[in-house]
Amino acid sequence: MDIDFGVQWYPGHMTKTKRMLVTQMGLVDVVVELLDARIPLSSRNPDIDTLARDKKRVLVLNKADLANPEITAQWEEYFRQLGFFALAVNAKDNDKKKGGTSQLVQTLQTIMREKSKQQLKRGRINVPIRAMIVGIPNVGKSTFINQLAGRASTITADRPGVTRGRQWIKVSNSFDLLDTPGVLWPKFEDQMVGLRLACTGAISDNVVDKITLAQHLIAMLMSIDPTALESRYKVKAEGESHEILSAIGSARGFKMKGGIIDVERAAIIVLDEFRGGKLGRLSLEMP
Repeated sequence: MDIDFGVQWYPGHMTKTKRMLVTQMGLVDVVVELLDARIPLSSRNPDIDTLARDKKRVLVLNKADLANPEITAQWEEYFRQLGFFALAVNAKDNDKKKGGTSQLVQTLQTIMREKSKQQLKRGRINVPIRAMIVGIPNVGKSTFINQLAGRASTITADRPGVTRGRQWIKVSNSFDLLDTPGVLWPKFEDQMVGLRLACTGAISDNVVDKITLAQHLIAMLMSIDPTALESRYKVKAEGESHEILSAIGSARGFKMKGGIIDVERAAIIVLDEFRGGKLGRLSLEMP
């Protein structure tokens, strides 16, 4: 039931994006890395640690509304212990304060206070903070930026690979943001990282087998919170994951000719409903 996450799925634009990050890094004061709150470790691109090693860093756990809030709080503390600024947000919440994006500006102002003082000594007033925002595909960067800026500054879509080029966004007179396309890395040392990324939609569904992926997701959910499956689909979360997937298809009435259960349709439903939060607030990783 393994899925091969080889280099064949690594799009060419991601290679170009990595080159762009190298050349643009010198233009910014701080790097804001968006993570998926459900999989904060798996959604961290290891390349960023190298590329941004000389920059101030903020880790934003986006999609916090889809993750277990207690576990998210543990992740925030975990990253702070490592020396990062960390905060959880829900970029889809129209209330900036409630959604958490307003806290980012305050955090950046705190980080850059010393630089602002130096600028004042040189007679430079109101020099904006320049931040680069990075993250894997489909982590919600465009939605996050639009909420932060208070307008539709970028194209948004619920699929990876929408933002293709860099663009500067003026959030306020004191804050400029450089948006970059989502970038993954070509090889996963741990297959579970690839599975978690695929389950949350960071890897395009066109390069993974949906039935196998849904079975992996069901297996993960059975160990985390089997009641999420039982309450949503009215099935017993017992036995093998392929049996549960088949039971879900039967319960939903997904039948093909001859009464055969349409497990692919069931797989698509399970993946879509997990990604949309319909199974509850679930985290696939613990700190």
